[in-house]
Amino acid sequence: MTSQHVVTDTQNKMRLDKLLAEVNPEQSRSQVQGWITSGLVKVNGVIAKANYKCQQGDVITWQLPEVKELEIQPENIPLDIVYEDQDVIVINKPKGMVVHPSAGHQSGTLVNALLYHCKDLSGINGVERPGIVHRIDKDTSGLLVVAKNDKAHASLAEQLSKKDVERRYEAVVHGVINHDTGMVDAPIGRDPKDRQRMGIVDNGRHAVTHFLVLQRFKEFTHIECKLETGRTHQIRVHMRYIGFPLVGDPKYGPRKTLNTNGQALHAKVLGFTHPTTGEWLQFEVKPPEYFGKLLATLE
Repeated sequence: MTSQHVVTDTQNKMRLDKLLAEVNPEQSRSQVQGWITSGLVKVNGVIAKANYKCQQGDVITWQLPEVKELEIQPENIPLDIVYEDQDVIVINKPKGMVVHPSAGHQSGTLVNALLYHCKDLSGINGVERPGIVHRIDKDTSGLLVVAKNDKAHASLAEQLSKKDVERRYEAVVHGVINHDTGMVDAPIGRDPKDRQRMGIVDNGRHAVTHFLVLQRFKEFTHIECKLETGRTHQIRVHMRYIGFPLVGDPKYGPRKTLNTNGQALHAKVLGFTHPTTGEWLQFEVKPPEYFGKLLATLE
């Protein structure tokens, strides 16, 4: 597939890799640099380098190889099922499990396990993300709901967009938060300096996180976070933004942190209206064992 872009006056003298990442917001800058290194990108018909300074009127073309559709195989992986009926299934996802397959994780994901367990999953998000209405990060544990059919998927997606889904998390952060409650209202988008991270950006998507202090320690705070919106890495980005990054977070936290094999974050409460019965369902699961040990150590 060949794509083309003509450099505008506002993009004059911009680095080629930065401009291409801007034109392809769904791609990281490192992915774009990979295209350039592989000779897939040309400027005015000539293969260019990543640091080429674009000139107004330059014609950039890039031809990417056909992306092979992942073959998602059912796998007999144990699932912690909190609730299940003919429309939905609520899972308590363990820390370390990826939700859906991608180029780097083609097996061992929640989707692989679901395909083995369920005969039917909704097809709205395609073969790579069957039934997946919302997701939680690989190293975040806890609750998420999966749709077994398209009707259930559409209903849950609408509830999420209308902010009618109850989602509460427990986290441990660096620093001592002096006030008992707070709210972070700051837009989230791709970090322009690092396309593999999210950040607070002016043209980002609206994002609101409420937090409640549960316990204070000498250098840390145990909090509960309630999501009003559901942006990628929302809690991790928002807490870093206000100066209290999550413990163990390799992407947004400090280098010197506690060893928890990823961020100390657990999706403990999930509530939604059942797509068929209209009944309000709410579930709560305790954090995993490591979380309790962490709190005990801090005490």
